[in-house]
Amino acid sequence: MATLVLESSYSHLNHVEPENDTRILGFLLLGLSEEPELQPVMFGLFLSMYLTTVFGNLLIILAISSDSHLHTPMYFFLSNLSFVDICVTSTMVPKTLSNIQTQSKVITYTGCITQMYFFVLFIVLDSLLLTVMAYDRFVAICHPLHYTVIMNPRLCGLLVLASWIMSALNSLIESLMVLPLLFCTDFKIPHFFCELNQVICIACSDTFLNNMVLYLAAVLLGGGCLTGILYSYSKIVSSICAISSAQGKYKAFSTCASHFSVVSLFYCTGLGVYLSSAATHNSLSSATAPVMYTMVTPMLNPFIYSLRNKDIKGALKQFFRRKK
Repeated sequence: MATLVLESSYSHLNHVEPENDTRILGFLLLGLSEEPELQPVMFGLFLSMYLTTVFGNLLIILAISSDSHLHTPMYFFLSNLSFVDICVTSTMVPKTLSNIQTQSKVITYTGCITQMYFFVLFIVLDSLLLTVMAYDRFVAICHPLHYTVIMNPRLCGLLVLASWIMSALNSLIESLMVLPLLFCTDFKIPHFFCELNQVICIACSDTFLNNMVLYLAAVLLGGGCLTGILYSYSKIVSSICAISSAQGKYKAFSTCASHFSVVSLFYCTGLGVYLSSAATHNSLSSATAPVMYTMVTPMLNPFIYSLRNKDIKGALKQFFRRKK
């Protein structure tokens, strides 16, 4: 075994002679590119995407909270989704911007574990909230007469609370299982943030149990959420097709069009980029893959909901008029 001492840059990474234990003080985040001339471009791109994400989702939250007409289950879930989208990008982008600005690739061991915990927490919570929103649309369209009774404030609160608890427990288990892992020689992470799968891959100890838990969580949480969403939308489509008038069909479809667009963007980018990166085994593609669903999707969500939703557009106009 070996003791690895990590300081502020490549030149300060020292390999200490073998001892009786392995201690890691940090890792190197290789990022998307090591080309010096691309660093200012990447800094500007990351910063602009981050500010757009935070500003856009914050506007959605403020518009919903300021308009009493939007205090409904659908917009309650949407405000929670916007908050989580801000949190997803905030777990990694500030550190990435700091590393680019200081020309350092270092992240401490504690910082890596913390970043990994919150990233898993919020990305799973994102998926669970999208599932809850799909159920809300299912009740609204398939059982409109009982909607207010079924989707009461107590149930809405319990659904969000259950999503938080499940996400927190899953993230805690997966993060704690990383702590016993040993890192002997390889402490370079081919990403711009500490992703759980990549950290497990560079460990030199047995990671069978970690991989099993990782895949089991992906099947139960990811697969379960996707199954619930597909089931809800299959029932929604059946109900819409049963509506006789074209105007009624359009009205029913418009209530779930924005959510369906966000769900498609989230899952298609998440599955597509990882399947492509796994097929190419290219470190650059595997590093750029998370950018799609961790930064692009949260950035586009406010535009999707505001452009396709008259209530949100009206609330935003009213909010800005009130400020003026």
